[in-house]
Amino acid sequence: MRRSVGVAVASAAVLLAAGCGGGGPRSSGAEKLTDDKIVLGVLNDQSGAYSELSGKNSVKAVELAVADFKAKYGDKAVTGDINVVTADHQNKPDVANTRAAEMYDRKAVDAIFDVPTSSAAEKVADVAKEKRKPYFNITAATTTLTGAKCNRYTFHYAYDTYMLANGTGRNSTTQGARNWYMVYPNYQFGQDMEKSFSAAVQAAGGQVVGRDAAPFPNTSGDYSTYLLKAPTLQPRPDVLGTMQAGTELVNLVKQYNEFKLRDKGIGLAVGLMFLTDIHSLTPAALSGTVYTDAWYWNYDVQNRTFADRFQAETGTRPTFAHAANYSAATQYLEAVQATGTDDADAVVGDLEGKEIEDVFLRNGKIRAEDHRVVHDAYLAQVKPAAEVAEPWDYVKILKTIPAAEAFRAPSADCKM
Repeated sequence: MRRSVGVAVASAAVLLAAGCGGGGPRSSGAEKLTDDKIVLGVLNDQSGAYSELSGKNSVKAVELAVADFKAKYGDKAVTGDINVVTADHQNKPDVANTRAAEMYDRKAVDAIFDVPTSSAAEKVADVAKEKRKPYFNITAATTTLTGAKCNRYTFHYAYDTYMLANGTGRNSTTQGARNWYMVYPNYQFGQDMEKSFSAAVQAAGGQVVGRDAAPFPNTSGDYSTYLLKAPTLQPRPDVLGTMQAGTELVNLVKQYNEFKLRDKGIGLAVGLMFLTDIHSLTPAALSGTVYTDAWYWNYDVQNRTFADRFQAETGTRPTFAHAANYSAATQYLEAVQATGTDDADAVVGDLEGKEIEDVFLRNGKIRAEDHRVVHDAYLAQVKPAAEVAEPWDYVKILKTIPAAEAFRAPSADCKM
């Protein structure tokens, strides 16, 4: 039976109206909420490599979700007292661990959102499990969150390394990029990306002729060692597969262009790219680059309407991380509204198996088996500068990757 947000809320409305004589879904009593309020926590990088692609603008996205929830339910909302708190984890696992515990224990946070950097995300997942509080991972990509590190209170929302590799790695290989040289950041995310991309390339009939782990964070910003090495490999790579993200990707691509590797017959495949990366580099620097995207602001009218509002608040168009944080916060609040409580087990039970259509999730479903949120993904290509008709509209969507194909099947490693 299909369970959608609309169906769930409508069902709650019927039951509560029958029991209370009310006109819409709402709590049967404020005592069901801890401290009579809801507190949402956004934990992310607000000063480093991933601050532009998510950062403080993801805090704004969650605040927009709160505003929309209040506007939707008015005095029928489970509570009007909803606060958003935030902290900078500096892309450090130990800092993320401490900040997450502080949020749950000292700041009375009901659910944590975002958390880029896979090693940090794993720490927060452990804390969520210990504290028995929901955590919606948005910006970390490691598949361990739906594998060995899965738990009842963690949801992996936007994307993962499998989605990226299955889209970009497989497609580029079948289009003729048979020999790959991988350069990846030497931490959990980069290691997972290298493994996922290598598997996808090999499954499509290609081979990895070389792979190197770059320091993370790369404080020097220097990738010349790897870029000079690429043309010397035998067989010579058809493509350089870069697994960096954020400002580290920006630095690598700038140097790729400076060393004129494309002129030497070595193309560029980007494992993970955000709209802010293209904006920093300019479309001219990335023209023709194909990558896999979880969401695009100008895909349709619904997305653009959200993007217009987001830009009015922030001065920038939203990345998929911003849209996903908005969506996750919305779905959490809807679950609290439907159950009438912020009790974590009740909220998790409402979310498990739910099918969702919203501004971020198309054909979305929260798998009960592993809490992987599956949805349509997109094979995208950066436009030539001459085709860019307005600021930020740098991408054309080549095809939709259906939700059923975009993500891996539930892993046997996941023991809820």
